[in-house]
Amino acid sequence: MAPKSNCLYRLRLSALAVCTAMQLSAAGWCYAGEAAPRVLDLTYPFDDTTQVWPSNPPFHRDSTQRGGTATEAWYATGQVALSEHAGTHMDAPIHFAQGQVGIDGIPVEQLMGPAVVIDVRAAASADRDYRLSTNDIRRWEASHGTIPAGAIVMMLTGWGAYWHDRARYFGSATPESASTLHFPGFSKEAAELLVKERHISGIGIDTASIDYGPSQDFVVHRIVNAAGLYGLENVAGLAEVPASGARLVALPMKIAGGTGAPVRIIALLPPRDGK
Repeated sequence: MAPKSNCLYRLRLSALAVCTAMQLSAAGWCYAGEAAPRVLDLTYPFDDTTQVWPSNPPFHRDSTQRGGTATEAWYATGQVALSEHAGTHMDAPIHFAQGQVGIDGIPVEQLMGPAVVIDVRAAASADRDYRLSTNDIRRWEASHGTIPAGAIVMMLTGWGAYWHDRARYFGSATPESASTLHFPGFSKEAAELLVKERHISGIGIDTASIDYGPSQDFVVHRIVNAAGLYGLENVAGLAEVPASGARLVALPMKIAGGTGAPVRIIALLPPRDGK
């Protein structure tokens, strides 16, 4: 077998092995005889426009080598510096809960689960400090059924439209001052319901924080983190994920003891029209 053909053969075997493993998994992401799910990336790239929390240092990358070397026709490398809470990232339980695990201690099984997307764009447009309510959750459940255990609950606010406008994204003419911010988030009551009664794996949002902008006590962080759960912030492309039926995978950089980390989030969407 020619080298190229052999490589393609190995790739096909690898893909088959992955799909087989998914067929046998409890999550059931891939079913024999059915079309493969569509894949959507919910992660912003890290660059000069990456949003970071007020007072946190900006993302920085140096391209330290680019071009030919004595032994290679082409070689490129670089180094980066960033906050654990920059861009699309995951807050670890230890972030607001002493004694809880760091980012490296979150069980892998908790990093994937059914996606629950609660759309509050209309309410957030009318009130930039809107907080997801228990009524919003119950309305979603009236249409889609009870939120399943292990779900990752995402709040869709529409704030991603402002990603490249720091003042609008943070809702302040002085976005470097954390006491002046305005954007939507989860309410205390919604967080308690999701954690205590729905037994979710984590929550996420397309704003800078799972707590709404004016928060000074970060009560949602404290509730979620104290339960050993994580938060996903600055989630991209959330409007493309259906309210139910998709699955999420959120894999953070495995920083030992990290309070958070950049995370690559993907959504596995049901095939269109069963194809």
